[in-house]
Amino acid sequence: MSQQVYKLIIIGAAPAGLTAAIYAARARLAPLVVSGPKPGGQLMGTTAIENWPGNISILGPELMANMRQHAAQFGTQFLDETITKVDFLQRPFTLWTNHNTILKADSVIIATGANSRTLDCPGEQAYWGKGVTTCAVCDGAFYVNVPVVIIGGGDTSMESALFMLKFTDNITIVQNLGQLTASKIMQERVLSNPKIKIIYHSLVTKIMGDNQHVTSLEILDQNTQITQTLETKAVFTAIGFLPNTKIFADQIKLDQWGYISTTTEINTNIPGIFAAGDAVDFKYRQAITAAGSGCMAALAAERYLSALE
Repeated sequence: MSQQVYKLIIIGAAPAGLTAAIYAARARLAPLVVSGPKPGGQLMGTTAIENWPGNISILGPELMANMRQHAAQFGTQFLDETITKVDFLQRPFTLWTNHNTILKADSVIIATGANSRTLDCPGEQAYWGKGVTTCAVCDGAFYVNVPVVIIGGGDTSMESALFMLKFTDNITIVQNLGQLTASKIMQERVLSNPKIKIIYHSLVTKIMGDNQHVTSLEILDQNTQITQTLETKAVFTAIGFLPNTKIFADQIKLDQWGYISTTTEINTNIPGIFAAGDAVDFKYRQAITAAGSGCMAALAAERYLSALE
């Protein structure tokens, strides 16, 4: 008996993958979503989301559950396993999972997302979503007229600090080096603003709270070895992201940082292989933009499959 060949397999079950699944299922492609190690993605670690159109406020896990149910309603199948190996060099494409399941597909959408680089210090995981976050644009409005700390010295950190000026004038940037690494223009904007304080040569060694929310953090001056405590209600980590693309490195084109290179917004260098969400997008990294790219990938996959018939 020959093995089933799916018209479309979607790798990842966060906003990009689930939106792709909704569109693909409505197009009668009967997609299979392989959920991966973290179904729901980064939104599973957030609390209230207030920038998702149509919901004034919704919990991250609730939004992801709704999207999964929506995709299932139209006939999406789900496999709660993790893709560990792929062969995109011949069609039908072959994918292997951590449970030794072998899958074949005529087209694939990669929506594996990215993970934030972490501080790996005590208290970070305990207060994740309780004051520790990676997205000032997402969560900044929760911290009005309170002290906030931003970790990192690159463009993302500078953008976060400048964005937080909308809400508070008590902003501290903690940078592990002796200088900022952001682009010159971003540095100038931050350095010229008296509301933003910068502490150099310092590492976060501990994040503390009252079991409900962050209250302070401890930093170590690498030159003097002296520690100090900063009072804060929010810790925004801006030390980069790691796209979840390692297993595709010898199959499709990636850029120097590991993000999937696309010839258009969602087309990879291999016909029939599409990519969406944070595995591609290193600039916007919003749930709504990930969902939008998932929509585009599904529409592109539908047109690709139609052309094969």
